[in-house]
Amino acid sequence: MERDSIKDYGLENVLLLDRMNELDELDVLYPFALDELLCRKTGQGGPAICHIWRHPRAFVMGLRDSRLPGAGDAEMTLQSEGWSTAVRNSGGAAVPLDLGVINISLIMPKKALDSFHFHDDFEKMYGLIRHALQETGCQVDKGEIKGAYCPGEFDLSIGGYKFCGIAQRRQTHAFIVQAFIVADGSGQERASFVRSFYDKAAQGENENDYPLVAAESTASLEQLTSLGAGAGEAFVKAVKRVIASQQTEAGMREAESKLVMPTKEQIMEMANLLRSRYAIPSQ
Repeated sequence: MERDSIKDYGLENVLLLDRMNELDELDVLYPFALDELLCRKTGQGGPAICHIWRHPRAFVMGLRDSRLPGAGDAEMTLQSEGWSTAVRNSGGAAVPLDLGVINISLIMPKKALDSFHFHDDFEKMYGLIRHALQETGCQVDKGEIKGAYCPGEFDLSIGGYKFCGIAQRRQTHAFIVQAFIVADGSGQERASFVRSFYDKAAQGENENDYPLVAAESTASLEQLTSLGAGAGEAFVKAVKRVIASQQTEAGMREAESKLVMPTKEQIMEMANLLRSRYAIPSQ
């Protein structure tokens, strides 16, 4: 039986960092680098953070994708078409990002150094998204959707169509749970685009080594819910309401006093480090 209270998910006094409309930084690794640095601060006693962001045109690969024989050629094709590309250091597989895709990062301290409660951490994001969509009347299910891109045990779906994927990055003292939410536009078109990437990157590789993406597996919140056009903006407002419902005045004063934002130079330095560390291997 599903838990029906947001209080069960441990999201008390999470600080909101809304970067939805901060679109000047075109390097898609910029928000990932920001997450990485904020996670370090959280692990050192900083606040828990909910980071919301978008990117106008990016294609993010998983580590496994980067090892496909044609990954380098596929990446160069994407870059020639104006896509910012990267390999991320969290789990998951290839994901296209655009202004209709909402990204959420929950950055939270570990309860203990030897904490390996991966499922509990994923559940926090599931709880946040499920409660944000509660007013739509739609049931949000979790579990891998066959044929979806970036498939995983914590695929979130409505009516059998995936609209959200979740990945995780763990540091020594804190962790990041990252979700992409297909909010506006066509989920099918994005899935077809990811399929075209694998057609080029896999180059006849064994089908067990990459996701077999089917266009009909994925849909957007605009397509699946009553939110309609502007579903992304409505969804973000709902997420912020859920987060705010768990904040207290005293808790926010303490969280804000502990927040130390990295400088732009620090973020760019981390982005460069991530790019060199997780670059596509030379064939």
